[in-house]
Amino acid sequence: MPEQNEWEKQAANLLKSELKRKGVTYAQLIEKLADIGINEKEANVANKLSRGKFSAAFMLACLKAIETVTLHVE
Repeated sequence: MPEQNEWEKQAANLLKSELKRKGVTYAQLIEKLADIGINEKEANVANKLSRGKFSAAFMLACLKAIETVTLHVE
């Protein structure tokens, strides 16, 4: 299996950090995604975040679902 590149690691860490900052679990994220019309399974989301392999669209949907207004990227 290929190793995560730095961009994938940064994307995954950014999204995981935002979830933690907001106190949102993966189970809660699934519910919030469903509220905006995106159906995912908790295992799929956990896999995406652990591998860092997800689209920019998925990341934006997650950030929208958890009501992130401002995101700091360094």
